[in-house]
Amino acid sequence: QVQLVESGGGSVQAGGSLRLSCVASGYIYSTMGWFRQAPGKEREGVAAIYTGAGGRSTYYADSVKGRFTISRDNAKNTVYLQMNSLKPEDTAMYYCAAKRGAPFAMTPIRALGVNEYNYWGQGTQVTVSS
Repeated sequence: QVQLVESGGGSVQAGGSLRLSCVASGYIYSTMGWFRQAPGKEREGVAAIYTGAGGRSTYYADSVKGRFTISRDNAKNTVYLQMNSLKPEDTAMYYCAAKRGAPFAMTPIRALGVNEYNYWGQGTQVTVSS
């Protein structure tokens, strides 16, 4: 049974920071991502991390580049999302996701694509007030 458990969400003022964590049970997935969904909007990719033959790569949505950082600790089977300089528009439910299999290569579109991922956590709420 695959389990992804997120934590670290909360309420902060604009300009503040939060760090989200996602613990994955069992298997270490080569591709993991963070997604978010605001009320009335579609789920969107925020950041992803891929480990392939060429090493580790990270991908970010344009809206969070320079502010968010994704990282992983394989020893803890945990993926993190450090979010700095938060804005009210970052308010959403944040989800951790894992992609089954080990793709030979990865592209930004695939890495941040909702349909690429097979397993999802329950989400953690992030609320940023102005």
